Amino acid sequence: MYVNEQHIMYKLADQLLDREKFEILELDEQREEIWLEKESNKTSYVIRLVHKEFYWINDLKKDIALAFHQTKAIRRLLSRKHRIEVRNVYVAKHPPVGEWESLKIPMQLKERNAIKLKVFYLDQSDLYKEKKRLNEDLNLSLELKADDYSDEEKETEIHDLTNKLKQKLYTKKQEMKNVLSHGKPFLTYIFLAMNILFFIFLEMNGGSNSNETLIKYGAKYNPAIVNGEWWRILSSMFIHIGLFHIFMNMLALYYLGPAVEKIYGSTRFFIVYMLAGIGGGLASFAFSSNISAGASGALFGLFGALLYFGLMNKKLFNLMMGKGIIVLIGINLIIGFTFPQIDNSAHIGGLVSGIVASFIVSLPGKRKTIYQIGALICYFIAISFLVVFGINHAKESAMYQLSEIEDLLAENNYQEVVQIATDALKDSDDLISAFLFQRSYSYIELGKPSLAIADLEKIVGMDSEMPEAYYNLAMLYDNQGKKQKAEKFVSKAYELNPEDESYINLYEQIMGEKIK
Repeated sequence: MYVNEQHIMYKLADQLLDREKFEILELDEQREEIWLEKESNKTSYVIRLVHKEFYWINDLKKDIALAFHQTKAIRRLLSRKHRIEVRNVYVAKHPPVGEWESLKIPMQLKERNAIKLKVFYLDQSDLYKEKKRLNEDLNLSLELKADDYSDEEKETEIHDLTNKLKQKLYTKKQEMKNVLSHGKPFLTYIFLAMNILFFIFLEMNGGSNSNETLIKYGAKYNPAIVNGEWWRILSSMFIHIGLFHIFMNMLALYYLGPAVEKIYGSTRFFIVYMLAGIGGGLASFAFSSNISAGASGALFGLFGALLYFGLMNKKLFNLMMGKGIIVLIGINLIIGFTFPQIDNSAHIGGLVSGIVASFIVSLPGKRKTIYQIGALICYFIAISFLVVFGINHAKESAMYQLSEIEDLLAENNYQEVVQIATDALKDSDDLISAFLFQRSYSYIELGKPSLAIADLEKIVGMDSEMPEAYYNLAMLYDNQGKKQKAEKFVSKAYELNPEDESYINLYEQIMGEKIK
């Protein structure tokens, strides 16, 4: 028996764990191996402690090759993007027969992400010399003191140290297991079903690409929100525009949702998802005047929840996800800035809200009351700012002014329409054709056909495909007896809208012929 060498190996392992802050990766009592690891400067330093006698140099070489192979097998336990350097530390009574000193030179396989390996051989003759070399190599302070323990005492301590290592290994594995055991992803699947069912409903009731349908069933529409329909911030989270939109979002929810719900539990997941969706929706309301919808804000909130998890559990985050999640967020944000039709304000608002919401709920079993209260206050301050800023911004937007005009037209308040449209045309370059048309209509109702014609001529001069403008021009010119112009514009109106009965009637009246 080699009780002394066993004792040295376990004492070294104990010092590496307690004093040098290494973590245990594996313990193999049958092969008498202990694997430990520590991260520093984007490098995983792995120490393999082995109690084994090698009588021949070739046997040692075979075991070194085995160490390379074993290190590849335990990559799953190491941070994915870190370099790996192995210190193969043998504890034996005698060195192998043959010239083996050359094996102390650092080794590296010729492959991508190559593993570097150094050999240390602690035998009776070189015990303290090799221990010193290991200390200097990794800047350690390992000690090997001469002792007068009996073999029985050493065996007792080996037993105690073995149990200590087993307990640390069990605790580590249990911690990783517990991270994903706080909830089953049933809410994720409920949200998936809700989004898909509502998408089908929209498709059956006007189509998800129809602005009219989107507004009717709850998309984010700033003029309506300003007028009190704040529920749209919530309803828009479950509405999607087109098949590709819902496919991409539901794919993201299918992969992100279960991970977050297992880590945080269903209640915390629900809170993060909703607060992120609300934050994303309000950010969109504040910074984008377009009609919008989708679960993107809530989904970016789930990204934020994973980033918070990484902040609180860097080691586990690197093992489970690595930096890939950060790269994925970056790619999505870049895509959002590249394509104007993507509502990046909702993405950023959802991401930030998701991080703040994660601070609010915290991770299971890690309550931090002060941080949670502070995060809750920050969240309410942020959404209050978005509400106030959004209202002021929305009231200055062309879309809101058009909404005001529609209300005034319903009240036959044509003079006010003229004033609002005129001011809008001075201050904005958006929706020019729409403002000109609404002003021209008001001029017609106010008995000012020449002013109406001037506005309509501007619209058609902009290469507009607005059939209503050509229709009204044809009608006005026909009333003035300008037959040639009336025929020109009624022909274009009918060409753009050949199915409308009123267009057909005006065409037949001006052209003096029946449409076959």
